Amino acid sequence: MSSPLDQVLSRFALTQSLPEELPVDPFPTFVEWYTHAVTHKIQPNPNAMTLCTVDPDGGPSSRIVLCRNIDAARGVIHFYTNYTSRKSKAMLAHPRVSLQFHWDTLDRQVRIEGLSQQASAAQSDAYFAARPWESRLGAWSSDQSQPITGRQALIDKVRWAIEHLKLDPAEIIAKGNAVHIPRPPHWGGWNITAERVELWLGGTGRVHDRAVWTRAIVQTGETVHWTEWARTRLQP
Repeated sequence: MSSPLDQVLSRFALTQSLPEELPVDPFPTFVEWYTHAVTHKIQPNPNAMTLCTVDPDGGPSSRIVLCRNIDAARGVIHFYTNYTSRKSKAMLAHPRVSLQFHWDTLDRQVRIEGLSQQASAAQSDAYFAARPWESRLGAWSSDQSQPITGRQALIDKVRWAIEHLKLDPAEIIAKGNAVHIPRPPHWGGWNITAERVELWLGGTGRVHDRAVWTRAIVQTGETVHWTEWARTRLQP
């Protein structure tokens, strides 16, 4: 029979934990968690992540955006947005940002800090072409974060986009997502190159399992370089 002390300590055993010897690279584990959350649809938007930026005047701002791709080999996360939006202006002024994924039902959290960089036109074009036609029209219709008089005024801007692009409404209905709608120049991707990644697993009594990986990021013009990952466990 186990001792009272053993019984107490057993309450802190984890049903899931990071390996005792931490992996050299955090991204395979991150991708495994992300893929599980997306595949099992554990919440309506399992690819949702909080993006935190610093405005040109130094004020903080956060919002939910959707992760669209993870380049595990390079440690880069991709998302897409309006380049005239508040977040894009913030990233142009202060490229360092933070991201957070939280899968509450899985008791898992991933925190990422890194360097933001605009995606290439080719990358943005490829993703834009794969979007539903409604989303492509919406990108033309919205001056994101700017005031507007009402909902009808926004719908009128959709009408304007159809006319501006010389689209045939009947062709849109007939072809659906196959209809060609070009990417607007004010819309595209952002790539976040991670320099700090924390993996978190919830535990009984708040005795969680945490570990952090860090590396140095150096940007020279359009080129980003990085060092090898350093890793350590953290107390909860």
